Amino acid sequence: MKATNEPNAPADPAAEPVTVPPSPLYTPEQIEELKTRAASAQENWDRLLRTTADFDNFKKRAARERTEAAQNASQALLLKLLPILDGFDMAQTAAQSAQGDKLAALQTGVAMLQAQFKGFISEAGVEEVEAAGKPFDPAVHEAVSQQETTEVPEGRVLQQLRKGYKLRDRLLRPATVIVAKHPETKA
Repeated sequence: MKATNEPNAPADPAAEPVTVPPSPLYTPEQIEELKTRAASAQENWDRLLRTTADFDNFKKRAARERTEAAQNASQALLLKLLPILDGFDMAQTAAQSAQGDKLAALQTGVAMLQAQFKGFISEAGVEEVEAAGKPFDPAVHEAVSQQETTEVPEGRVLQQLRKGYKLRDRLLRPATVIVAKHPETKA
């Protein structure tokens, strides 16, 4: 019988069976216990290999499913936006020949497109950040300048230049604003 404690013994326990050299140091019961432990170690090794392979397959499948979900979400979003794009195309065509009553109809059509788009983004959880007349809040407002005025209290938003938006409770884009300040008194 060949002993397994040779220097060139393979690292893989499945490579060759475990053998115990005859020795007066081991009793037959101890030898049986060692054989039982070796069989258990082999089972654990096989289970580890299967679990590792299963986990690798799971990671690959999860990555593929995430990619597919992102693609499907993008497709669903674009399908909802296409009718709005069609409406803009029709508005562009109408604008080229708009005069008199047609101009009023064009304005109505563009207002309908705007309402349709606002409804779409509202359905997706997007809401506008109210800014005009509110106290300046750097968490939701981006100040581009200050303007002296006595009409609005200092530190409040005097004018909103661009709307800000939140997706549920998360800021997508801050509102661009001009903040009021008291006029400097000249001595």
